[in-house]
Amino acid sequence: MAHIEFGWKTSDGLGLYGQGWEPETKPKGVVSLVHGLGEHSGRYEHVAAFLNQAGYALLGFDLRGHGKSEGQRGYAPGFGVLLEDISLLVAEARRRYGGSRRYLYGHSLGGNLVLEYLLRGRAEGLSGVIVTGPCLRTASEPPAWKVALGRIMYRLWPRMSMRNEIEPEVVSRDRDVVEAYKDDPLVHDRLTVRVGIDLLESGLWILEQAGEASVPVLLMHGGADRLTSVKASREFVGRAGEWCTLKIWEGLYHEIHNEPEKGEVLAYLLEWLESKGQ
Repeated sequence: MAHIEFGWKTSDGLGLYGQGWEPETKPKGVVSLVHGLGEHSGRYEHVAAFLNQAGYALLGFDLRGHGKSEGQRGYAPGFGVLLEDISLLVAEARRRYGGSRRYLYGHSLGGNLVLEYLLRGRAEGLSGVIVTGPCLRTASEPPAWKVALGRIMYRLWPRMSMRNEIEPEVVSRDRDVVEAYKDDPLVHDRLTVRVGIDLLESGLWILEQAGEASVPVLLMHGGADRLTSVKASREFVGRAGEWCTLKIWEGLYHEIHNEPEKGEVLAYLLEWLESKGQ
């Protein structure tokens, strides 16, 4: 398992940090990762180790305003800009691994971004998409007054920052994961009005456009997720039809890849990957 680092300058001048893990032999596929709100790509090293052992490389980057990338914490000018940033990752995977099978994998906020990337017709050359715990809707309905205020501030002060209200205890049932999350200096609790409202709008748009999926999708969700809506994931799959495989992990929290049952989750993910390579 070799660790590599790379990075890019965005069109608006921000430095983005990227990293990857690759097996010792030529990979049979590469998985490009887009992480969730407030976290960073380094939290997926154990996922990379599992995939490397099975012959797959994993590349990831820290979203702008996250981890080791530049930018105001929790801010982006819009989801369109974030999709352009993802294009840099997709291009990096193509450059490094040529004809290997390529997959895009997004968790939570990253799940929304990956689905929007797919549904906006940008998935050319991808063999499949993996999504876990996407925030198509929040697990509990946000107060109407808060959303209305957010829409006003979206126009007046889009960079206004607030807590993202992600409590570490609802991320995983594994106490070690929770404590590591709390102690991680690269994890932040910031969310700006711009990203918050864009995330809500993105979820609605994705549900409306689900029938336009054009590559295989594996969507997995923790059945006891208290951050993002399991019901909305079911709705997406119902509308996406035969392109989409749904797996609900009953009793698991938001980060199914960080739960005590993570071995089973990753094995299921790998089985799906292998089925798409046949």
